[in-house]
Amino acid sequence: MSHLAELRTEFIRSWGEMGTCWGINRTMAQIHALLMISTRPLSTDDVMRELKISRGNASMNLRELISWGLVRRHIEIGDRKEYFVSVNEVAEIFCNIVRERKKREIEPVIQSLERCTREASKLRPDEGEIAVFRRRTGELLDFMRLANQAMERLSRQADGRVFRTMLRALA
Repeated sequence: MSHLAELRTEFIRSWGEMGTCWGINRTMAQIHALLMISTRPLSTDDVMRELKISRGNASMNLRELISWGLVRRHIEIGDRKEYFVSVNEVAEIFCNIVRERKKREIEPVIQSLERCTREASKLRPDEGEIAVFRRRTGELLDFMRLANQAMERLSRQADGRVFRTMLRALA
């Protein structure tokens, strides 16, 4: 195995592990990694062969990557196969991940907190456990709404200016 092949394998493996941290399964992240480092569009057959996965697994994960906005379909003139390419702009990848995590994780929590605080406000005594519950769920709701707004702004930054500025500020 060439040194480049070893590096490609390591990158695909590590991207797969990291993907589980941002809410996608390992195979989905490995497919994304493979497409990111490919110099040409890949078919489902190519993905299956490279990663040694089943057609169903490849197809399902490619569809999900498309829904996350991380992969796009690519048409090869004169070929009936479906090909795929990765979004390669790092800021766009980040913004798409933020948008999907916001939709899948933050928004459901906000809805739950809104329901909890609404229902708690109907309870009579405004002291003791009820008061603590109201206060804490209200504080959490305020924080989650703020986080949601920040994530919304980040996810709309196609050119990544806000993202890059934020990272520089943290460095």
